[in-house]
Amino acid sequence: MARIETALTRLLGIKHPILLAPMGSAAGGRLARAVTHAGGLGMIGSGYADSATIDRELAQAGNARVGVGFITWALDRNPDALDQALKARPAAVMLSFGSPTPHAASIKAAGVPLICQVQTLAGAVDAATAGADIVIAQGRDAGGHAGTTRGTMGLVPAVVDAIAPIPVVAAGGIADGRGLAAALALGAAGVLMGTRFAAAAESLWPEPMKRRAVEAGGDETEQTRVFDIARGAAWPPHFPGRAVRNAFSQRWHQDEAGLSANREATEKDYLAAPADDFQTRVVWAGEGVDLVKDVMTAERIIDEIVADAVSGLDRSSRLIVR
Repeated sequence: MARIETALTRLLGIKHPILLAPMGSAAGGRLARAVTHAGGLGMIGSGYADSATIDRELAQAGNARVGVGFITWALDRNPDALDQALKARPAAVMLSFGSPTPHAASIKAAGVPLICQVQTLAGAVDAATAGADIVIAQGRDAGGHAGTTRGTMGLVPAVVDAIAPIPVVAAGGIADGRGLAAALALGAAGVLMGTRFAAAAESLWPEPMKRRAVEAGGDETEQTRVFDIARGAAWPPHFPGRAVRNAFSQRWHQDEAGLSANREATEKDYLAAPADDFQTRVVWAGEGVDLVKDVMTAERIIDEIVADAVSGLDRSSRLIVR
């Protein structure tokens, strides 16, 4: 297979410029291991900076070289979780949804690459100042939690220009080789993908949830706080989650205050609903979910994405008229 070498692959010592998003609900040790073995970099989601989750999923990863991702505002509440992760000598630590500054020095002192995910240009500059080795520019196209201001297409090149020569990784709405090729054309050094890998064979998601993602289309997704309110998850309001629209979200999306005050709706309607009741339960998905057409192994996903990206870049080069 052809290889795409970038500043990202050289810095992390990986074969392909593809990172697994450290999704708490999907990116366990088994999936992270599979992504790493396929030539990308697997990242374990730490949940809400949960030490037990870190230990369990690192054990599942075995000897594979994987990273650990943190929700930064949750890590602020439980900083000991970072010390625990660093003891395992991860391939990288990723921080997102908060200022990296309080934790950057510990990560850098441990000699571990620091990856910062940002949703705005100002956030990218702050991450660079904090010492980020890699910056992920995440558009609001992304599944799960993201900012509300910028789309991936406009944000990525702006971040590339602002913080060069720090490698920038594109995230949000990317699920196939065309997305990887487009990200490289925008100046990114690689991509971080969530939705595509959430539906991988090795994902922590149960099979019915994977099938729902395969059936869903991007037009069905929307950013909402409804599911965080129903789950009692303390996400800041400026980081809503993109999910597949369902009956529960349609009922409450325009009445978040009413949902917050309605314990019956959260405890009986949502929390008591069967896990496979997707007219109630959340299925996080980005705008690229149209491109998730089946459940495959992480290895096959990466092989197809790289092959399609190389083919697309080759076709694009032949379009130039001299």
